Amino acid sequence: MRIDIPIRTSAPKPDLVPPASLNAPSASPLIEVSNLDLHYGTTRALKNIGIQMHGHVVTAFIGPSGCGKSTLLRCLNRMNDLIDGVRIRGSVKIAGHDIYGKDIDVIELRKRVGMVFQKSNPFPKSIYENIAYGLRLHGIRKKSEIDAIIERSLRAAALWDEVKDRLHRSAMGLSGGQQQRVCIARAIAIEPEVILMDEPASALDPIATARIEELILDLRKQFTIVIVTHNMQQAARISDYTAFFYLGELIEYDTTRKMFTNPSKKQTEDYVTGRFG
Repeated sequence: MRIDIPIRTSAPKPDLVPPASLNAPSASPLIEVSNLDLHYGTTRALKNIGIQMHGHVVTAFIGPSGCGKSTLLRCLNRMNDLIDGVRIRGSVKIAGHDIYGKDIDVIELRKRVGMVFQKSNPFPKSIYENIAYGLRLHGIRKKSEIDAIIERSLRAAALWDEVKDRLHRSAMGLSGGQQQRVCIARAIAIEPEVILMDEPASALDPIATARIEELILDLRKQFTIVIVTHNMQQAARISDYTAFFYLGELIEYDTTRKMFTNPSKKQTEDYVTGRFG
């Protein structure tokens, strides 16, 4: 698998071989966060975070509200750059590239590291145009190519059969779960390597939530997924690894099975069993 995080330099970009299994410590991590501090003005939101995430797995960030999990998620594609007064120290590397380096093209970074937000945010356009818009921004103009990518993306988002006969109707007329899958299709259409999801099912009913969870399990075959969730059962169902945060600190990070059956820290055990948080 070739990870192509574009940078403004002629230096060669390394290849990444995904781990053969979840327990492959010799495999290179795709995402490496080291000594990361983040301040919103005078408030320290992240405290010396260090975490490594492998490719083609689902990593869940859990913890109570305000613990820093969404803030860290946004660090992975520099969405925090858009917030006034943010100061960041430390290192975030994807495929070996420091994404906060001066040579990084942030627009291209966000193409490679896509994002799906908590509230579905389709454009007030047709289903077709929601996906075609981003493709045209990235230089794809041929209609037959756009058509093929739209169908492929909607199929990957498990939505094609539901909308194939109304592609030119407004996406705003879809249900909440369908709108969120349009947003996922829009994100994967430009072929990112990593998809960030910030509580993508929190506003959905149980049936729509189950569809999103099934979709995430299917998408991890093609993409690396990092998801923020408040739902402990959801994290246990869909993630391979889980990281627990509290008050801006990473308390524990391990395989999801271990985190939910035999965590190393009592604080983690108390949280996942509902004793606090």
